[in-house]
Amino acid sequence: MEKRPEFKEIKSYEEFSRYYWYIEELKRICKELGIDNNGTKAELNYNIKEYFRGNIIKKKKTVKRQKPTVEKLTLDTKLLDCGFCFNQKFRDFFSEQTGVSNFKFNTDMVATSKKVKLDNDTSFTLRDMLDIYYGKKEYAKNDNSSCQWNKFLKDFCADENNSIYTNKLKVASILWSEVRNSTKEKIYDKNLLTEYADKIKEFQ
Repeated sequence: MEKRPEFKEIKSYEEFSRYYWYIEELKRICKELGIDNNGTKAELNYNIKEYFRGNIIKKKKTVKRQKPTVEKLTLDTKLLDCGFCFNQKFRDFFSEQTGVSNFKFNTDMVATSKKVKLDNDTSFTLRDMLDIYYGKKEYAKNDNSSCQWNKFLKDFCADENNSIYTNKLKVASILWSEVRNSTKEKIYDKNLLTEYADKIKEFQ
């Protein structure tokens, strides 16, 4: 099985993307490359992809926000003018627009809000955000890759074969480390128990 090499040994983005990287690792890599090291995993991956293409993405200058200039919210209200955030005021507004009494912001809305503010997109409205909620428009997608370890651990614990281990978290983390640093799909598979039996047998 192919092990994950050091970043400096990787020759292309295609090779880089075959491996799992923690967000802290991506931030460090971007910092060492002299490119923007702020943002989500998806944004950091994009910066590295562009680096391999010869495009250097520099850190964006922070835009000083003005105080909200809009009191009454409408669908045409600009997101940057109303101090948009995920509080009860905006929850009530979208509850009124959707007819959903217990309105909850979805993860794509969270990612979109962050990107709108980061890009200083003065044209983006609450109507656009409503379209994000309904899936009619795509602006920034939530990055789910950080949930892979949680899913791996959940599936590991759900496997009855693993009831023999006294420290399930430790065993799962050993297996995850092997999977993470390889080109294997980042999911739990009971065959891992056999493949790495010598590394986890002491925890039985």
